[in-house]
Amino acid sequence: MGVGLALASALCFGLSDFAAGLAARRLHSAVVVLLGQICGVVLVTLTALFVAAPGVTPTDLAWGAVSGIGTGLGAAFLFQAMKVGRFSLVVPLSDVAGVAIPVVIGVALLHDHLHWWAWAGFAIAAPAIWLMTSRRGPRNGTTAGAGWALLSGAAFALQYVALARADEAAGLWPLAFNRLVAVLTVAPIAVRRERLRMAGRTAMLAVASGVLGTCAIGAFLLASREQALSVAVVLTSLYPAVTVLLGLTVLHERLTVRQVAGLLCAAATVVLVSL
Repeated sequence: MGVGLALASALCFGLSDFAAGLAARRLHSAVVVLLGQICGVVLVTLTALFVAAPGVTPTDLAWGAVSGIGTGLGAAFLFQAMKVGRFSLVVPLSDVAGVAIPVVIGVALLHDHLHWWAWAGFAIAAPAIWLMTSRRGPRNGTTAGAGWALLSGAAFALQYVALARADEAAGLWPLAFNRLVAVLTVAPIAVRRERLRMAGRTAMLAVASGVLGTCAIGAFLLASREQALSVAVVLTSLYPAVTVLLGLTVLHERLTVRQVAGLLCAAATVVLVSL
């Protein structure tokens, strides 16, 4: 069950990124994220009212708020990295850091017990993400934005780890606090960047991105309650495969040799970790 939820999270994250990417062609990405997070607050709050939560505590809500800080800062740092560096470097670097840190925390501090084949899957997960999201580009300025990308990955790792610490008895309320704090974190950046005016189609894409992103983090929350944190994070973080395949089928993009290799590594990771 936990593996299926983590893969569902990856699917929703991939769809969310695809919709956000289309919207960001017409609107600043910070504004897209803000609108999506606002929709996420409404969606998860309404859903939380109908989900059993017999033991909501301030600690659980605090973990959700800390996770929301990670969500907001991760997006803000990634925006800065994309501003000063090459997408082909900063995006995969952020993704890999966001995977590696929770795995280390899960094994070292939370005592996740894993078989050797799961470790083999972890070993090829980072190259899979890198290959799927990176492209060849000019060599000048190859390290620009790397520091911001690593900070972004660390913030996204905080999002995963903190949310997973919330107790199951709290229902979806930690997730509601995650979305709310993320809105408060991103709003100053978005308002400073651009006026919140957009075409209807762009708004629909941003809303779809927010709804799918909220479903994704919700599926991750449930997966982390069923599976070891390290397993849930690694499987969830394979979402670039979905975005790459959508680009291939919907936008008729061509796969590079690197992306093909990355997709094969991702498939191997899913098989090994699922065992």
